Amino acid sequence: MKNNNFKNIPFGSPVFDKKTYSLIKKVIDSKKLVHGPMIVEFEKKFSILTKSKFCLGVSSCTMGMHMIYYHLGIQKGDEVLVPAQTHVATAMAVEAVGAKPIFIDSNYENGNINLFEIESKITNKTKAISVVHYLGFPVDMKPIMRIAKKYKLFVLEDCALSLGSKYENIHTGLIGDAGVFSFYPVKHITTSEGGMIITKHKKLYKSLKLLRGFGVDKDYDKRKIPGQYNTLTKGLNGRMSEIEAAMGISQLNNFNFFLKRRSNNYTFLQNKFQKLKNISSLNTNVNYKFFWSPYCYALILNKKLIKYRNKIMLSLNNQGVGTSIYYPKPVPCMKYFKNKYKIKSKFNNAMRFSNNAVMLPIAQHVSKKDISYIASKVEDVIKKFS
Repeated sequence: MKNNNFKNIPFGSPVFDKKTYSLIKKVIDSKKLVHGPMIVEFEKKFSILTKSKFCLGVSSCTMGMHMIYYHLGIQKGDEVLVPAQTHVATAMAVEAVGAKPIFIDSNYENGNINLFEIESKITNKTKAISVVHYLGFPVDMKPIMRIAKKYKLFVLEDCALSLGSKYENIHTGLIGDAGVFSFYPVKHITTSEGGMIITKHKKLYKSLKLLRGFGVDKDYDKRKIPGQYNTLTKGLNGRMSEIEAAMGISQLNNFNFFLKRRSNNYTFLQNKFQKLKNISSLNTNVNYKFFWSPYCYALILNKKLIKYRNKIMLSLNNQGVGTSIYYPKPVPCMKYFKNKYKIKSKFNNAMRFSNNAVMLPIAQHVSKKDISYIASKVEDVIKKFS
């Protein structure tokens, strides 16, 4: 039973200002819930933030990745390299077009894809490399792009957790051929559901824009005669609604504050936990190459504390500190994939993050008092079990 003196700090909780409600009301009053001006403005603002020439709002990050594989013609018999440590959606987007995900273990330091395993997994069936910026920390992209060029592979960046992160001053999503972001409620910004594709390739953008709306040739507001249009190519329904786009506009207007709050909270915990025994965190090695927009704080338990991981999480939860796991298992160890592909590899590095880590909240809903409270409760709990 929770003590009334304890705070209630969820792992993730979206933050909205009054302008959000005004924008949503504007959409509702207009009666134009799709094909309206909000999605256009949201894409423009996202373009400014990421410095991307081409942005396309979509119904979800998963749909965005699915659309890209669909556009590429990837199908049954083809393979896509996928990190083992990611949300299952990264692999499900490959499954959606009938292709086979080929899993690669994480590196030990920060959970990103192990660069040294990539080339050995490439076959004549490989069509693309999917890269995930784990917890928002940018993958070292140069080696990946060299490999992709050598084997003529498409590079898709899963940027679900990396809005605001940069590699050599280029926003994640723009180093590879395309990047896809998630706006699920616990992400850096939210539109409830929704996502965004960014790319530097004009032809890819035009093709995906057609694909997003059933391959229809004319946007709703460009039809001289209502209801008159043609279908030029195969298509899907990957559209984002006007209400979602309105939320996104408001969120982007506050993004600098969100990023500062997350970064400050992360730094505060990092400094607080430096002398705490039996724990560590990601080795992010921030330097001129990497600018990190932190998603959460990964508290990695050493061998002495691993057996207490669930008790530590429950103890923190009972004191009002929300926690999470990213992710409960490496994707190839999930029942569906393990059974389908008869996977026997253990993916030890990815398993380290699944089994040993407690993820702590640092997002924009966490105030200075909250982060001090989190640090205090974590210190107490770790010392108790050490």
